Amino acid sequence: MDISIIVIGDELLIGQVTDTNSGWIARHINPIGWNVKSIKVIGDNETEILKAIEECFAQTDLVLTTGGLGPTKDDITKEAMRKYFGGKMIFDAEVEKNVLEVVNKRHLKINDLTAAQAYVPSSCRVIQNLVGTAPIMWFEHNAKVLVAMPGVPFETEQMMEKEVLPQLIKHFCSNEYIEHRTFIVVDYSESALAIKLEKFENDIPEYIHLAYLPRPGIIRLRLTGRSTDKAKLKADMDYLSHQLHDILNNCIISYEDKPVSAILGDLLRAKQLTVSTAESCTGGNIAHEITEIAGSSDYFMGSVVSYSNNVKQSVLGVSSEALENEGAVSRTVVEQMCNGAAKLMGTQCCISTSGIAGPGGGSAEKPVGTVWICAKCGDKTVSERYHFPGTRDRVIDRASMTGLLMLIKLLRDQ
Repeated sequence: MDISIIVIGDELLIGQVTDTNSGWIARHINPIGWNVKSIKVIGDNETEILKAIEECFAQTDLVLTTGGLGPTKDDITKEAMRKYFGGKMIFDAEVEKNVLEVVNKRHLKINDLTAAQAYVPSSCRVIQNLVGTAPIMWFEHNAKVLVAMPGVPFETEQMMEKEVLPQLIKHFCSNEYIEHRTFIVVDYSESALAIKLEKFENDIPEYIHLAYLPRPGIIRLRLTGRSTDKAKLKADMDYLSHQLHDILNNCIISYEDKPVSAILGDLLRAKQLTVSTAESCTGGNIAHEITEIAGSSDYFMGSVVSYSNNVKQSVLGVSSEALENEGAVSRTVVEQMCNGAAKLMGTQCCISTSGIAGPGGGSAEKPVGTVWICAKCGDKTVSERYHFPGTRDRVIDRASMTGLLMLIKLLRDQ
């Protein structure tokens, strides 16, 4: 089934806020076999809201909206919905009760604007927003459905997952089965991987699709199959998965769709090893990636963000000779950082970085984007120099991902 998404808010059009809701929704509806037909980003303008609804209903049977449901005067989505679907604004005691509970949990006092959230169009069915004050509204029109959700990402994500999506699946029941298989692949560019898999891809049944989803350092290969024959679908997906394993072998670092930091965590936990980081140019981003994973305290001990040479020396034990003779961005320094952090934190494994993230600070010998990265596991240490193009954020992201992958390879080779 195809769906449409409408994201509402002036702040989105001026770049003050970045839309993350549509991406989150798309990622979570895709596994159940639904596709996003279109995404519209519009301002807080009644005419534009009504026009967008009409256009989306012309394409799809389901429209999801986020934004414009707050208590202030610029939040006009609720009134626009009432005009489109009919009815009048009515007081809903259950919404008021929910609003009071949410406000009390936050230790706030309710005001007139927040209290007004209890008024909803009579043409909607309310889904109580358990994590916010803006009620979620379910409208039906000519066998089509529109669900209006708040624009706060946390509220949309929580309520979409717990309430909205299960109700939508029940409403739009289907006899079609969908199955995904995801493989995290390293050591290939997207084009090189496509060439490697050309014959495999040509032999895939028509009802199964192979997608290439690259990001720096890795490619997520995703097999997606749809069929009314569940047994045949599973058998074909199993066969194709085994084929991919035989073709790519050790270049597949995970058979699940999970972050690289989670893959590293699984390896560390399985081998009963611990890890630390010593970061200069990445500024603690590798530690951040690792600790984004729930349960990472099982194996992550800590980090030293040694941005200055003084900290490299006094905390990590980097020698003054190495800093003076080779510079902070060098193999010797990054290896000494790695050894120093592992000793300081008492870990068997460590990742360290030192480089020039830019936009300034580069030289002819060490241009912006030059990064030395070291990974250590027990007595085995590897260090490499990289040149990452792009903005400061991109250099930091690439260096972080590369450091994680270097340690994964060390662990897999043990």
